[in-house]
Amino acid sequence: MNVPLGEEEEIEKDQSTIEMIAYKDMWGNGTDSFIQLMYERFLLMKSLLSEHGCIYVHCDWRVNSFFKLLLDEVFGKDNFRNEIIWSFTGRLMYTEQKFNVKHNTIFFYSNSSLHKINEVTEEITREEYIKMKKQEVHTDPDGREWIWGHSGKGKSHDYKIFIDEVVKNGKCLNAVWRIPIVNTSSMERVDYPTQKPEALLERIIKASSNEGDLVADFFCGSGTTGAVAERLGRRWIMADLGRFAIHTSRKRLIDLQRKLHSENQPYRSFDVYNLGRYERQWWQKERLHGADSEHRRVVLEFYRAEVLPNPVSPLLHGRKGPALVHVDAIDSIFTRAEARAAAEAALTAGARELHCLAWEFEMDLRMACDALQQELGVRIRLFHIPREIMEKNRTTPPPFFEMANLAASAVVNAANGDEPVISPHPGLPPEGEGAVVPPPVGDSSKLPPPVGEVRRGNKAIRIRLDRFLPSLTEVPFKEVEALQERATKTPFDFIDFWAVDFDFHPGQPFNHHWQAYRTRKDRKLPTITDPFVYADSGSHTVCVKVVDVFGVDTSITLEVEG
Repeated sequence: MNVPLGEEEEIEKDQSTIEMIAYKDMWGNGTDSFIQLMYERFLLMKSLLSEHGCIYVHCDWRVNSFFKLLLDEVFGKDNFRNEIIWSFTGRLMYTEQKFNVKHNTIFFYSNSSLHKINEVTEEITREEYIKMKKQEVHTDPDGREWIWGHSGKGKSHDYKIFIDEVVKNGKCLNAVWRIPIVNTSSMERVDYPTQKPEALLERIIKASSNEGDLVADFFCGSGTTGAVAERLGRRWIMADLGRFAIHTSRKRLIDLQRKLHSENQPYRSFDVYNLGRYERQWWQKERLHGADSEHRRVVLEFYRAEVLPNPVSPLLHGRKGPALVHVDAIDSIFTRAEARAAAEAALTAGARELHCLAWEFEMDLRMACDALQQELGVRIRLFHIPREIMEKNRTTPPPFFEMANLAASAVVNAANGDEPVISPHPGLPPEGEGAVVPPPVGDSSKLPPPVGEVRRGNKAIRIRLDRFLPSLTEVPFKEVEALQERATKTPFDFIDFWAVDFDFHPGQPFNHHWQAYRTRKDRKLPTITDPFVYADSGSHTVCVKVVDVFGVDTSITLEVEG
């Protein structure tokens, strides 16, 4: 798939987009392992279904025949309902080898005989209905057109079918659905490679659920299921292994919230949960026999660092050149407390550089490590452990990238109209060697004044992005060198979404008090928020969340006086 960068629209492809891999086989044995993966997941899905529930399964011709056998085994042949043919038009090209493929298959199974389909009809025109019936059209004295309907044998059972009523109510559905694909000019297109049309999901959700019911999609891709379910008043759960899929779905649902809000329609908030550690725990149990030491050995081997045979501290696990290496546990988040302890251990061992490898990092950790570096004199570098090391039979080391670097500051406008005063962000990385400083966001004295009324003398707070250095963890290897240069020169091009919780409380959900993001049609992105006025004065914690074009989250906190 092509992921756009920055605000560029009419620039050469290699400058404005990145070619990313949407899907890859990480299970080792191609189709065999994929079929096993799906079998296990179908069993889980069946266990989650209500007694009245059902499942719709779509995949292409490569594995459809395998899926049908799996679904027969898991759900039972008696619970097979339909093989739905999703038919669509498009450009036809002559080929000597096969006919043009203009359909996909969807398997429809219920969890029991209790499942009932809601009455769903399909739009039909007057001309389509007349052509389908192949009958003479009659006209009543009042001008209404009708044809004969047959409820039994013999003309005595014939009755009139008024064509205007059929056109108004639609025709009953069969198992062939003619629904256009999401083409390049479609308003709902989000440029995700497997995006399904909303009309397709709307038909499925209306047929097999009612308002308030729960709909789940465990391979959600671009988030069509959640968007349609939300619009139709259903509860929903979506899941995906890909960061970009989750990020695309999040932006799509925020777009829907804004649309519903503008139409004075009800909408709900939603949460995004990171469950990535379960994948790692499975890998440790199945491949590494549950051993933490084996996990650290594998990570160090891919990082091309030597294992320390007799480390002076249990926090030091390897050495790479002059630097000592710490590898965090597979199911934990690397915290500032661990960073301090590891840095002090490295200092005791006589090292001046420490590399910390982790799957996840505590919020605001980069700033804390910069402060530790100034205090202890030990350079601390934070590297993401790449997911690729879990791929079976992988021998080539994937690149390890440093975590993203983010800095922001509070812009304070007093109620009496004083000029803005920049509240410096504590712990900014020192400028100079090793620091990446993007072009200034703008002259603070020229910032627009706050909008809205400022009451009771409280200050209007705005948050400004000052610095961002993206992590290139998800970037294909062939793109890395070119993107590293661009990330240094124009790092804000890599920001796709950012949001601010002006009253953040650790351990509680992040509240999107303000948010901005790029869309397919509008690539511009503001780097300063609208004004926010606190209801009470005093100190408040602000959390700034940035999601880059690869779907990677980076967050920091700062203290402001409201």
